[in-house]
Amino acid sequence: MEQRVLGRTGRQVGVVGLGCWQLGADWGAVDDGTALAVLDAAAQAGVTFFDTADVYGDGRSEQLIGQYLAGRPGHQITVATKLGRRADPHVAQAYTLDAFRRWTDRSRANLGVDRLDLVQLHCPPTAVLSADATYDQLDALVEDGGVAAYGVSVETVAEALGAIARPHVASVQIICNVFRRKPLEQVLPAAAAAGVAIIARVPLASGLLSGRYDESTTFGADDHRTYNRHGEAFDVGETFSGVPFDVGVAAAREVAAFTPAGASTAQLALRWLVDQPGVSVVIPGARNVEQARANAAAADLAPLDAATLAGLQAVYDARIRAHVHDRW
Repeated sequence: MEQRVLGRTGRQVGVVGLGCWQLGADWGAVDDGTALAVLDAAAQAGVTFFDTADVYGDGRSEQLIGQYLAGRPGHQITVATKLGRRADPHVAQAYTLDAFRRWTDRSRANLGVDRLDLVQLHCPPTAVLSADATYDQLDALVEDGGVAAYGVSVETVAEALGAIARPHVASVQIICNVFRRKPLEQVLPAAAAAGVAIIARVPLASGLLSGRYDESTTFGADDHRTYNRHGEAFDVGETFSGVPFDVGVAAAREVAAFTPAGASTAQLALRWLVDQPGVSVVIPGARNVEQARANAAAADLAPLDAATLAGLQAVYDARIRAHVHDRW
C-alpha cells in the first residue's frame, strides 16, 4: 500500500487506515471475535493506521486494539486515539490539564502502552480549539512523555484552519468525502503547506457511498444512523455527512454509475479521497473481515480519470451542495 507521512509526527502510514468507532459501539453489535478479526484482516491487507477514541464503547474499542497489538511485538501500526468527549457536561471549562492527564492515563491503560502515538482533541467546543491554554496543556502532555504527538478532530473548516496555524498540531481530522467537499478549498492546501496531516473521516458518508442502501433501508435502535439522524446526540454532520438520507440515497445511485469495472462503489469513493492532494490517510470503518479487506484494496485502484472526477463533481453540485456546503 502507498505510504504517506503523517504530518508533523514524521510517521509513515498507509493511505487507507481503519476507523474503529464501530468496534466499540454506535453501529450495531460487533462481538469481540469479529472485532479482532477485522483488525487482523486490515493489518494483513497493509493497513498501518488505526483510529479510535476513549469514548468508543466507553473504552472497548481501545481495549480491543490493545489486545490485538499485545500479541504482535514489533508491529508497525500507528494508533491514534482521542480525548475530550468524556467531559460531562461537555463544556469548555472541563478541558483542563488534570482532565487531559486522567483521560490519557486511561487510554494508555486501555491500549496497554506507555506512550500514545497520537492523541486528538475529540470535536471539542470551538472555544477550546481557539484557546491558547488548550495547546499549552497538550504541549505539557508531550513533555510528560506519555503522548508522542497531538492533533485535533474538528467539525468545521474554520476550526481546522485555526488548528493548522498552531505550531505543534501534528494532524487535523475532518469529515471529507464525495458528499463533503468544502475541505478541498482551503483546509487541504493549508495543511499541506504547514506539514500537517489530514485524516479524512466518514469517507463513505456513514455507508451512503457504498451504494448498498435504498429509501427503505433501516438501522438498529443502537445505531447512530437511527438515533442521530437529526443531530439528537451529537453533530448531525457525523451521520450521513449531514445529507438527508433520501437525498443521499438518490445521489449515491448516480455516484455508482461511475464505478470502475471490477471495483465497488465504496472503493470508488475511497480512491477519490486518496487522490485528493493533502490527504494523508482515509479511515473507513469495517464491521466484518470482507469490508476491511475491500476497503484496503481501494488503495490499489488506479487514480480516477478526469471524466469520473467531473461526473462526481456534477452529482455534488446538483444533489448535495445545497444541503451541506455552507454548514460546516
